[in-house]
Amino acid sequence: MANRDNHYEAAFEEYLRSRGVPYVAVDEAKRSLLGNGASIKSLDFIVSSPGPTTWLVDVKGRRFPSGDEQKQYWKNWSTADDLRSLAQWEELFGDSFRGLFVFAYDVLGDRSPLPAEQLFEHRGKLYGFVAVRLSDYAAGARCISPSWDTVALPSADFRRLATPLDEILGLEEPEQIGPDR
Repeated sequence: MANRDNHYEAAFEEYLRSRGVPYVAVDEAKRSLLGNGASIKSLDFIVSSPGPTTWLVDVKGRRFPSGDEQKQYWKNWSTADDLRSLAQWEELFGDSFRGLFVFAYDVLGDRSPLPAEQLFEHRGKLYGFVAVRLSDYAAGARCISPSWDTVALPSADFRRLATPLDEILGLEEPEQIGPDR
């Protein structure tokens, strides 16, 4: 079961339901164990799409913008463990499964990561869902904090690689993410 206390994951699950997208919410209460006894971070959702790919999804909740004094858009940090674990899930599930980071942006102001018609309302909040394939994210990720083991894409790279989730799931025509809205 998904963490319904996490409003980002609850909004993402409702987004999938509202669009009729088949999915499995993964119980992430504990890390999963591999056959050799090693542990691996659980993913959040397994999501089917019309094409040959099934998505292994890790939802990353972020505010848009973040920061109180200096507004920061396009925050996209993750942990190196997230990258390693999602890559291991890809290997375990096989060729038709691909890792996907879904950045669930809680839109706080007048600007948003997507056009207004692509935002999703849930429990009185607006969310913009954009996705980056694990392979693309991992190729460009840079360490931002060795002590926290966090990585991120530079904003320009993230904006180039991020795709509206509707497009990834085959729910609408392709559209590029442009300047901050």
